[in-house]
Amino acid sequence: MTRLQPGLPQGAQDALASCLQAALDPQVAPAFLQIDAAGAQAAARAIDQACAAGRPRPPLGGLAVVVKDLFDVAGQVTAGGSRRLAGAAPARADAPAVARLRAAGAVLIGRAHMNEFAYSGVGLNPHHPVLANPASARLEPGGPRRVPGGSSSGSAAAVAGGAAWAGLGSDTGGSLRIPAALQGLVGFKPTQSAIPREGMLPLAPTLDTVGAITLSVRDAALLDAVLRGAPLPRRDRPLAALRLGLPETLMLEALDPRLARGFEAALARLRAAGARIDPLPLPELGELAAMNALGGFPAAEAWAWHRQALETQPDAYDPRVAARIRRGASQSAADYLDLQRARAAWIGRVDAAIAGFDALLSPTVPDLPPLLDPLLPAAPGAPATEAEARDAAFFAVNARLLRNPTVVNVLDGCAISLPAQAPGEPPLGLMLWAGRGRDAGLLDAARAVETALAAAHAGAAA
Repeated sequence: MTRLQPGLPQGAQDALASCLQAALDPQVAPAFLQIDAAGAQAAARAIDQACAAGRPRPPLGGLAVVVKDLFDVAGQVTAGGSRRLAGAAPARADAPAVARLRAAGAVLIGRAHMNEFAYSGVGLNPHHPVLANPASARLEPGGPRRVPGGSSSGSAAAVAGGAAWAGLGSDTGGSLRIPAALQGLVGFKPTQSAIPREGMLPLAPTLDTVGAITLSVRDAALLDAVLRGAPLPRRDRPLAALRLGLPETLMLEALDPRLARGFEAALARLRAAGARIDPLPLPELGELAAMNALGGFPAAEAWAWHRQALETQPDAYDPRVAARIRRGASQSAADYLDLQRARAAWIGRVDAAIAGFDALLSPTVPDLPPLLDPLLPAAPGAPATEAEARDAAFFAVNARLLRNPTVVNVLDGCAISLPAQAPGEPPLGLMLWAGRGRDAGLLDAARAVETALAAAHAGAAA
């Protein structure tokens, strides 16, 4: 794929043509719910003409960005991956995040596949063609299909498949970092308040965060600067100058043995490069299961938003999504207020425990990309026992994929998932995370870690 690089005088139209060609690949095509080829070509042509006339190339300079079907794009329907909203009126204006991308010279190539209303970490949506993990397909030609991760499944798959430079998405419990981890990409969840959420369909407003999926930390920082309206300060501290923590509670429990070996190998490479990695018990993480036992903020807040439509249009919903939303009906106002108070106190204790670290290191998810086909809904007419078994398998995988990344959303922190696998190995996400407002330091740590891992892999291959 010919990739247009920021700041280089390559033609936006040529780069877009390469992306549009990649989008035709059968493994990549399901990543898109809609491709706006005409609009993207017009935008790329305008950028090339402006540059030819001597005007400065804008920050994103014609780079193709795919937009999760959760954001308003003027003239397009914002459906949230659902049948319920498929006939809604087109958006009158761009969401602020989309407007900032457009103003910075991004070429909006289309709308991305996603879990219905962003309520899952697996990446399956029965309303649209099945999207399998394109990164796994390349590693295992002819092998079994594997899940892409969600809910920003299409945003990641378009980038992994070469059909977009970056994918705009959201993250309520890991929806950027999970697909990034499972597809060998970078997924950055900033502090929630950093980027405006207006013009985006809500899942849980207490936790919803805007961010992006890219191929590198450099690209993540560039896109983050555009989305938040200003670049974060950059220090470029060496790896040896950082203090990194390794939380032992929850994050390292019941890991897939293959992933555990890969994670330990990544830590060994970082230590060999001079990293200081200190174990941290952090028992507070063990409190989350009880805190969210009634479904947490997603169930309560999604129920408030969807309850009327679930009464009048129940068949318009993915039954698995509907079941998760309906959990919110059991939460009382007192339960919700108790949850808010418990979260605030928990954040205070965790922030105090991690204050001395530049970043924490964890596996993004506890598994390598799971098999997809056993998680698909049972075919119509299948025995009830089969449907129940498939649903149970789906919910078990979903809970495991969400387990680690959700910690950071409850913390109102920032996190980034980096690919840590050696060349030729299955995708393995390494998550760096920190508390609220520590985004600049986190990106600095991510640059140092990314550089060290790349050097270690290059040295091993030499």
